[in-house]
Amino acid sequence: MIIAIDGPAGAGKSTIAKEIAQKLGWVYIDTGAMYRAVALCILSQGIDLADTNTITAALANIQIKISHINKNQHIFLNKEDVTNKIRTSEISNAASTIAAISAVRDNLVQLQRTLAHTTNVVMDGRDIGSVVFPNADLKIFLTASLAERTNRRFKEQTENGKIVEWNKIFSEIELRDKADCSRVDSPLIQAEDAILVDTSNLTADMVVDHILQLAKDKVGVQFD
Repeated sequence: MIIAIDGPAGAGKSTIAKEIAQKLGWVYIDTGAMYRAVALCILSQGIDLADTNTITAALANIQIKISHINKNQHIFLNKEDVTNKIRTSEISNAASTIAAISAVRDNLVQLQRTLAHTTNVVMDGRDIGSVVFPNADLKIFLTASLAERTNRRFKEQTENGKIVEWNKIFSEIELRDKADCSRVDSPLIQAEDAILVDTSNLTADMVVDHILQLAKDKVGVQFD
């Protein structure tokens, strides 16, 4: 079975999807981490993000693997664990550009489908319910106000010891939204049969409980 969770940057997709997968005993797959890994590889090689042809050619030498260690997802880029390296604003912004390239999306969508082929998964991203798994058992479109998403990202980064500006984060997320929604290939949209969940005024636990109840009521998922 597949639970697809889509939504804009900073909506809490990864936090929610990870917790739901843990409670269900399913596999969690963060597809955004895959695009970040590709972005990290491209930037580390000094390739211009506007050079689509070179980026497409570089895909042949990019190997991405997801492993779960102590119940936490780790992403490996050419056998190197880059789980922490990909969590920067620079990589996030580059990932948005990378994600607009059809060859990159085709490559990673195939990997995502392969990962979900033999097990129950909770997968989050921006086109999981609309493109990757249009027949997912349950589709959620998770969102929150731009200000609230900025607050969360600001809190997350300051708690990690980073010096950041709230207004800069606000602008970055706003630009990311526009890029994700306007790209030609697989834009961020709410699938027709996806259930909208606005998390602006909800705690993470409240959101998790709500989605678990939806999974139980709508597709018969059982959990303790």
